[in-house]
Amino acid sequence: MATGAIKRKGPARSGGNWRGTIARLLRRIGGAIVLLLLATGLALWWAARWTPDRAIYPTQGVTIDAVNGDVQWGSIKAAGADFAYVMGTDGTRGIDAKFTHNIVAAREAGVQTGAIHRYSLCQLATDQAANFIRHVPRRADALPAVVWLDYDDRCPDRPTRSLLLSELATFLAQIEAHMGKRSLIAPGPAFEVDYQVTKGIARTIWLRRDFFEPDYAAHPWAMWQANNYVRLSGANGTVGWNVLRPQGETP
Repeated sequence: MATGAIKRKGPARSGGNWRGTIARLLRRIGGAIVLLLLATGLALWWAARWTPDRAIYPTQGVTIDAVNGDVQWGSIKAAGADFAYVMGTDGTRGIDAKFTHNIVAAREAGVQTGAIHRYSLCQLATDQAANFIRHVPRRADALPAVVWLDYDDRCPDRPTRSLLLSELATFLAQIEAHMGKRSLIAPGPAFEVDYQVTKGIARTIWLRRDFFEPDYAAHPWAMWQANNYVRLSGANGTVGWNVLRPQGETP
């Protein structure tokens, strides 16, 4: 009987290279995170600078409020703002802390201005009109006032559509008598869906939608806030950037 050494095969070593597999996986994940961060940074950089083509919309301007700090209006004008809408009054008692300063400084820089009133669903139209009239002077060279219509966490009331339209008509009649010109209405998308203000109030319309032309109103917009993330030298934080529809253009 032949004899010889018997070679024993040991069990296969499964997962012997698991550390290398994990390292490769982590490198791939890290690369994907870096790409995501770069893409996010590029998107934010683009959003902070994008404005509609001036060849299509020659007249463009900004929306400014107290959050923007001590605005350098010469820089705002140099950035291409032909006009500015400045946050003014809010409900029955609110007044933007920088309103008067912004209005005066913008005019001195050669930027035409208009005032915005934030309309409250929780307060009477006549009291809100009194607040507006008390703080916004009548000037022949002022842009038409704007009534900003949106929901506010401070106000839980949701009046019926008929009541809202009646109160809003009263408010408009009083501030327009004071200013000597008709106002604009600026409903947000959700507000317009619920109340269909542009069907019930015949006024020039200012709509809001970032980067894409808005179409949520009953009639074409005359002014479009196209980007609420613009950053300009001369203003803290972000500003709203607006364009006017060219005269004679129909959508």
